[in-house]
Amino acid sequence: MTRLEDATEPEMDLTPSALSPRKNVVRRFYKDLWDRADIRLIPELFHEGFTFRGSLGPVLRGGVEFGDYVLWLNDTLADYTSDILELVEEGGRVSGKLRFHGRHRKTFFGCEPSGERVWWYGAPIFRFEGDKIRDLWVLGDVYGLVRRMENTQTGIEFRVD
Repeated sequence: MTRLEDATEPEMDLTPSALSPRKNVVRRFYKDLWDRADIRLIPELFHEGFTFRGSLGPVLRGGVEFGDYVLWLNDTLADYTSDILELVEEGGRVSGKLRFHGRHRKTFFGCEPSGERVWWYGAPIFRFEGDKIRDLWVLGDVYGLVRRMENTQTGIEFRVD
């Protein structure tokens, strides 16, 4: 399994005073809501009826569905953590590059729990209305995650000679 230590890109400076208001909402979304599974923050950060399309598959609407998803993932991966590597803001959108990781303690993508740290990269696009999130779309490297969990290096036909 490729170790988390092999993913060496450092987390960006997340000092709140150095971030725009919308980037601070994204910081709170990952560091407070996701990493601490604090679903009480959902009404503070999101509009009612927001949409979420996550890298792990589901399309969710509203706080109840999204909160259940946050709790499920934090239960499946112990010590779940989001490393914010980069954020870019333009207009009413913030996008980024993240690394997600946690200790694999429940069946995940059909892989039995290993107790090992698993990780993947993701690229979110947040759409804001005012100071709250209206829509969030996340594309994640799920293929790389599953390959690392299965400890395989096969399946990529393209090679650089």
